[in-house]
Amino acid sequence: MDGKMEFGFKTKQGRKNVLYCVIAILIAIVFLFPIYWLLSMSFKTDAESFGKIVTYYPHDFTLDPWIQNFSDKDFLRSLKNSSLIALLSMVISIGFGVPTAYGMGRYKVPGSKGFLLSFLVTQMLPASLMLTPMYLIFNKIGLLGTYLGPALAISSGSIPFIVVTLRPYFKGIPTSLDDAARIDGCGVLRSFLLIMLPTIKTGIITVVVISFLNGWNDLVYSMTFNVKPEMRPLTANIYKFQNKYGTKWNCIMAYGAILVLPVVILFVFLQKYIVGGLTAGAVKE
Repeated sequence: MDGKMEFGFKTKQGRKNVLYCVIAILIAIVFLFPIYWLLSMSFKTDAESFGKIVTYYPHDFTLDPWIQNFSDKDFLRSLKNSSLIALLSMVISIGFGVPTAYGMGRYKVPGSKGFLLSFLVTQMLPASLMLTPMYLIFNKIGLLGTYLGPALAISSGSIPFIVVTLRPYFKGIPTSLDDAARIDGCGVLRSFLLIMLPTIKTGIITVVVISFLNGWNDLVYSMTFNVKPEMRPLTANIYKFQNKYGTKWNCIMAYGAILVLPVVILFVFLQKYIVGGLTAGAVKE
């Protein structure tokens, strides 16, 4: 009797697992289909893209849309602009955010709860609300038309995220590590660089990736503070395939695929660090 009940329980649990797997696969298909459609359209010819019959994969496979993008000087310049803005904003965010999170997590700072609340409120503010005051400030100090302007603006949103995410990491490190480091002759800076940062490697990788993607995906700040067309990022130049003669959808899709590609690559290779980092950093006290 016990054996039958156990067998029946396993069978019921097995059916539930199969149902969960089917639901997970359906959800994955729904979310991944736009990316598949983006890639599929980027390899189609103009005739197939504008054909009356919808094709779900390229019948006439072509690399012309990709070649047109990479042979365009404006595209290469925009690619350089996006890369520089993303890297610069990432460096600024990590340079200010990680030490701040370390200080708030390891030491008793007067008013730390107020600081943390201000970081949370800052993350809630829309970018459009910050454009006018930032524009006036950057105009006075000569940062308009530079890569540093949008990088600083992007960092103003990334730094609060880094502090909120990494603070629980630093707070959870045993104080015995600090004591052992001091016994070995490590100062505060050396202990921070050689002991603390490697200990929270998962969280560091998470905030580095998110900070880079914030700069890579930026449109509002770059368009506002870089008024020169030659300094616009990739996100601002996708409109050029729309003209009075029509819209080159395959070129637009190839352009979009190039924009999405770094995001997909980062998440594919670093997903276990990103998911683990965001989960651990979400712990509230």
